[in-house]
Amino acid sequence: MEKEEKLVKKVKCLLRRLGMPRWLHHFGPKTYEFYQHVAALLVKGECELSYRRTVKLLDLLGMTCPSKSALQYTAAKLSSGFWEKIIRAVSGDPYLLAIDSTGLSRTNPSYHYLRRIDGKIPKTYVKLSVGFDTRRKKFCTAKIRIIPRHDIKDGKKLLSCHPKVVVADKAYNAESLYRFCEEEGILFMSPKKKNAKKGRARKKMHKLFRTRTYNRRQLVEASFSALKRKFGASVSSKKARTIRSEVYSRLVCHNLFQMLLRTLRTEPC
Repeated sequence: MEKEEKLVKKVKCLLRRLGMPRWLHHFGPKTYEFYQHVAALLVKGECELSYRRTVKLLDLLGMTCPSKSALQYTAAKLSSGFWEKIIRAVSGDPYLLAIDSTGLSRTNPSYHYLRRIDGKIPKTYVKLSVGFDTRRKKFCTAKIRIIPRHDIKDGKKLLSCHPKVVVADKAYNAESLYRFCEEEGILFMSPKKKNAKKGRARKKMHKLFRTRTYNRRQLVEASFSALKRKFGASVSSKKARTIRSEVYSRLVCHNLFQMLLRTLRTEPC
């Protein structure tokens, strides 16, 4: 029970730091506190369970947990702004940030049945763009899109944690993002792109490009691999708000696990 108690204490501390209310609804029945909803959603994301199995597991462990429908309502009600505050609270301020994007399948089809029918794999997917701290190995910022867009659309959003150095691939090589980084005092490194229009900010940043620093971008690719191996490469939710809550909870669980590793590690950093 010590593990569960530590999780509950961690969630209580995070919500207290963010100034969140004790109850989810001011005029509600006051049956379950807000931290119980959030802790149950984090357990669901960490263990890759459904809402019904999450409630059953927590009941077997002797923990007070809201009902299945209450958890679904909470997951749909929590906004992306709330989850972004949680991620920022457990990640810290990064120095070198790597930004990139990946895709998560909205369904998890059986390849056995795909061969028996037309053999086509569903094309709809959820796009996840993140800002990854290459030193602490944590996700600092994230943007989830149900309808995928170009990477540059979320470039400024991913830099809201105010890093000192940013590395990205050619998809983020745009003069507008270079100008934004110059105004914010951020060193932006991206490889040269063929047939790209010249720009003053782009030329200035290219002179400061360092291959050794840019190679730190590989860590964000490794983080995507670790995220999909731990939590799966697909999402089980169907609606947009519940999909966002499911993916954000996975990122929070990853950051909390990294905090636990740094606390318990014995070898020098």
